Amino acid sequence: MKPLNDADAESVVKESITRIVPDADFARLGPDDRFRDVLELDSLDFLSLVELLSERTGVRIDEDDYPELSTLSGAVAFLVGRTAGGS
Repeated sequence: MKPLNDADAESVVKESITRIVPDADFARLGPDDRFRDVLELDSLDFLSLVELLSERTGVRIDEDDYPELSTLSGAVAFLVGRTAGGS
């Protein structure tokens, strides 16, 4: 798994969300806004996002990690940290 920087991680998150919600409006999404609230992701959408992020980055994502993935800033920090070799 290759280390991601903030820009790479943000790109992966946004591309993954776009695959689930093709008309997602990222202009309305602040870094700390919850995806479920702003982009109207339901539980199945969120699980699809988690699976996509895991597949695309090679990062194992456990259920305990889900709260960290609820915002753009949290998801970016999580992926950068995990791909840097952190746990």
